[in-house]
Amino acid sequence: MPPAKWTERRGLAALIAALDGKARYVGGAVRDTLLKLDVKDVDIATPLLPEDVMERLQAASIKVIPTGIAHGTVTAILPDGPIEITTLRRDVSTDGRRATVAFSDDWKEDAARRDFTINALSADPETLEIFDYFGGLDDLRNLRIRFIGSAAERIAEDRLRIMRYFRFLARFGLDVLDTEAFQACVEAAPKLELLSRERVADELLKLLATDDPRFAVGKMLDGNIFKQVIAETEPAAGPLLNRLVEREKAHAIGPSAVRRLVAILPKDKNKAGAIAKSLKLSKKMQKAIAARLESGTDDVRALAYRTSVNAARDAALLYAEENALPDMLAQLDGWHPPVLPLTGGDLIERGLKPGPVVARTLAKIEAAWIAEGFPDDQWLKKYLDDLDGTILP
Repeated sequence: MPPAKWTERRGLAALIAALDGKARYVGGAVRDTLLKLDVKDVDIATPLLPEDVMERLQAASIKVIPTGIAHGTVTAILPDGPIEITTLRRDVSTDGRRATVAFSDDWKEDAARRDFTINALSADPETLEIFDYFGGLDDLRNLRIRFIGSAAERIAEDRLRIMRYFRFLARFGLDVLDTEAFQACVEAAPKLELLSRERVADELLKLLATDDPRFAVGKMLDGNIFKQVIAETEPAAGPLLNRLVEREKAHAIGPSAVRRLVAILPKDKNKAGAIAKSLKLSKKMQKAIAARLESGTDDVRALAYRTSVNAARDAALLYAEENALPDMLAQLDGWHPPVLPLTGGDLIERGLKPGPVVARTLAKIEAAWIAEGFPDDQWLKKYLDDLDGTILP
């Protein structure tokens, strides 16, 4: 493995020394370093038992927390961030959602528990030598996503791996399916309904947040896998997602899982809202989805005023006519919705009696102000003067 900045984190050398050579970097940190990607999380595996790991780190004055000690995981708290250390394991049994494990001292046995060959790589912390038991390096060079051993067996161990396969295909793979993997995903897809909606939704959002999920999502739609995640999708979900991603790239707008999810959901707000709720999405995300289903993008600043600039931009990307889109995006670039320079108290000061009529009058004035394009105070003064003798006393 090439030298990487993350290997120089403060306290990491002391941690490795405390484990006395019985440790390797594993998983995403190794994979992403080889792909020259930024590494966020660093994971370490060791044949040492978790209690032994804790004793060694504490003796080296390294703070350690037993975050998942029953499953072999402890977390070392270093100055540059936490690092998880997990004892080598082997599966004893699994029900498709969670596995019963036993500790092991066999590196290959532990690597075999992982899902894809590119995730089973490990590296010696001192020499940076790579250990590859299942052809992961070759798959990484060819950007090929392949299950370790039998795809059907790996999926049976954890059905969420169906979602992970398509997420990894979108993030790391070329637009090429592994036939065995795809068929196994198709056959096991009905079992996704047995998983918690939170876990499924988390993987779905991660998939949609990748740089370009079009091929992966398209294959999920083709294989009727998506209906196990979202029972009712937008009939034109594939083409709409394709157009959206093309527009994002054309206008240098970064990925958004929510924006892309809206492209896939039914355009009926009630149906879309019910699906978002069934996926156990946060109330904030449900509200964001509803905002992006707003119609009336002809006046994109009015939409931004009612919802938010981000929601209006997303709605334009999703629904605007091609020739109108550049101007809509330009209108929102650097624009901040103003505040109506008028309150109900101002109307009462002008003689309007307190009560519901104040809110109704204020709403009428606000609607006219928005329709005029948020004009200045002079326009508002003239408008109010014109109302004198009609609505206002």
